[in-house]
Amino acid sequence: MKASIVIPVYNEQENLPELIRRSIIACDDMYIPYEIILVDDGSRDDSALMISEAAETFGGKVVGVLLNRNYGQHAAVMAGFAQAQGELIITLDADLQNPPEEIPNVVKKMLEGYDVVGTVRQNRQDSFFRTLPSRMVNKMVQKTTGVLMHDYGCMLRGYTREIVKTMLQCRERSTFIPVLANTFAHRVTEIPVGHSERADGDSKYSFWKLINLQFDLLTSITTFPLRVLSVIGGMISAFGIGLGTLILVLRLLHGPAWAAEGVFTLFAILFVFVGAQFIGLGLLGEYIGRIYHDVRDRPRYFVRTVVGRENHSSPKEQYV
Repeated sequence: MKASIVIPVYNEQENLPELIRRSIIACDDMYIPYEIILVDDGSRDDSALMISEAAETFGGKVVGVLLNRNYGQHAAVMAGFAQAQGELIITLDADLQNPPEEIPNVVKKMLEGYDVVGTVRQNRQDSFFRTLPSRMVNKMVQKTTGVLMHDYGCMLRGYTREIVKTMLQCRERSTFIPVLANTFAHRVTEIPVGHSERADGDSKYSFWKLINLQFDLLTSITTFPLRVLSVIGGMISAFGIGLGTLILVLRLLHGPAWAAEGVFTLFAILFVFVGAQFIGLGLLGEYIGRIYHDVRDRPRYFVRTVVGRENHSSPKEQYV
C-alpha cells in the first residue's frame, strides 16, 4: 500500500519550504510508503527551482512535475494523477490553509474501504467573497449530482487509484475533479478538517476567477440550464401572447388613446425579451465553446520535465 500526495503549485515560493517540511513529517507518521508530487503549474517565481531542489534532496519522497506554462489548478492535478504510483491518492493545496497534518486522517478513512473521501473545512478563515460563492457551488452540485457532500471547494480529498485511473480516461477539457470522481465512486464519505489563514502570498482565485469557476462547473456537469432556458422561453412567450391579446382587447374597448399610454410598458416587455435572448445565447455559447475545445482535442497539459524519479517518461510522452 502506497500513498501519493498530489499538490498543484503556482507562485508559492513563500509557502513551499514549510509545505514540504510539514508534509514529509505528516506522511512519515503514516508508516506506509508515500510520495509527494509537487506539480508546478507554470509559476513565475522560484517555485519550479525550489521543487527541483526538494526532489533532489529528498530522493523518492518528493517528485517534481514541471509544466511548461500555466494550465489551471485542475489540469495541474490531472498531471499529478498521471504520475502518481500509489493506491491511495490525496490532493492538497499549496497555500497551507488545509494543514498537511490532516493527510493521515484522510488516508485512515480511505483504508475503511471508501472510493472517495471528501473533507469539510471547520471554522473557515476565508472572506465573505470566498465563502459565499463556495456555498453556492456546494448547493448547486448537490442538486445536479444528487451526492450530498458539503464542501466541494476543499482541495484536501482522497481518491482510490481506480477512480483516478477512470478520471484520466475522460477527455473533456473542463474538468471539475471532485464532481467527476463522485460520478464513478461507489462509496463516498467526508470528514471534518481544520482550516487556517493563508500564511504568505495571495489567493490565486480572484472574484472574477470565482465567477468563471461557477460557469465552468455549471456547464461541465449538466445540461440543466439549457432545459431551464427552454421552459423559461416558453413561459415568456405565453406571457407575451396573453399580454398582447389583453392590450388588443383593451384598445378595442377604450380606443387608441389608451394604447398610446402603454408604450413604455411595451418597451419594458421588449427589454425583458431581449435580455432573455442574450442570456440564452450566452449559455448556448458556453456549451458550443466546450464542444469546440473538445473537437480540437488539444493536450490538457504538457509536462516539461519530471524530477525526483529515475524512470520517468520523456517529454514527448507527456502530452495529455
